[in-house]
Amino acid sequence: MSVLQSLRAQAPGLALSIAVAGASVFAERIETLWAGKAWLEALVIAILLGAVVRTLWTPPKPFDRGIRCAAKTMLELAIVLMGATVSFGAIFAAGVPLMVSIVLTVIGAIVASFLLGRSLGLNRKMALLVACGNAICGNSAIAAVAAVIDADSDDIATSIAFTAVLGIGVVIALPILAAALHLSPAAGGILAGLTVYAVPQVLAAAGPMGSVAIQVGTLVKLVRVLMLGPIVTGLSLLMARRRAIPAEATPNGRRLPTGLVPAFIVAFLALATVHSLGLLPEVIVRPAHVASGLLTVLAMAGLGLGVDLRSVSAAGPRVVIVVTASLLLLGGTAYGILRMTGLA
Repeated sequence: MSVLQSLRAQAPGLALSIAVAGASVFAERIETLWAGKAWLEALVIAILLGAVVRTLWTPPKPFDRGIRCAAKTMLELAIVLMGATVSFGAIFAAGVPLMVSIVLTVIGAIVASFLLGRSLGLNRKMALLVACGNAICGNSAIAAVAAVIDADSDDIATSIAFTAVLGIGVVIALPILAAALHLSPAAGGILAGLTVYAVPQVLAAAGPMGSVAIQVGTLVKLVRVLMLGPIVTGLSLLMARRRAIPAEATPNGRRLPTGLVPAFIVAFLALATVHSLGLLPEVIVRPAHVASGLLTVLAMAGLGLGVDLRSVSAAGPRVVIVVTASLLLLGGTAYGILRMTGLA
């Protein structure tokens, strides 16, 4: 099929996905004007709105290719562009004790949450989405991990929906909890950075604790987000081995595995490295960040358009329990490590 024919085949589904994504971005801006902040981000609205459309009206078959392109290809491109906003220098600036706290919290939370999800009957992919979403950066982590493990649309939609709702609860509860635990502003900021999902939510949660909490919380959150690269790369290698990817013969007769890491992950790491070395012009960084965000919203619209809410609601109760318990585990792990490292 020629490029032109491929574009024509994808046009209906892409147009529908773009319409849903555009409506979601508009809804977020209206929400910000009315409430002063976006409690539900555009990407959450996109997947929910897409799912509502899909539940009320099943798109005809000609829409399928474009919807799949939005959900998969656009998401991979968004992840690549995300690399332009990552700087590994933040890791070295954070300090050893704090870095150890972040790494231990993320890894410990992923393992504990995954085992919890499996023990309560979630399938492996769903349990992994919830675990990574809670431990790293919520919706963005779920989207990135989903692209690597080929997660089902229903699982992605359910994970994002429940994680978004609980994220709002964490923003409200965390300042109260920090006060009850008599944490200093710096320690409260670290706890916010280790537990809250998105950077804007960290600002909202740390705000009542003062400017120091905001600055520390933002730094911790940004370093925590950097854990997404190594985690996704590790999952790529693990998934490749599980799929028993064929190997290519080398001239000396030995066989080497091929395709261990998806091309978009390699591109993400390459772009992040270039940015970290200061070789990426700053004039490119901001547009790449904006484009990555918009493409992620488009991908979430595509994912939502593949989800029937009736099937999502059937898996609801178990997921609510796992996401809530996983979040509590994350908070407990973060506080425990703060105490162990003397940062609390």
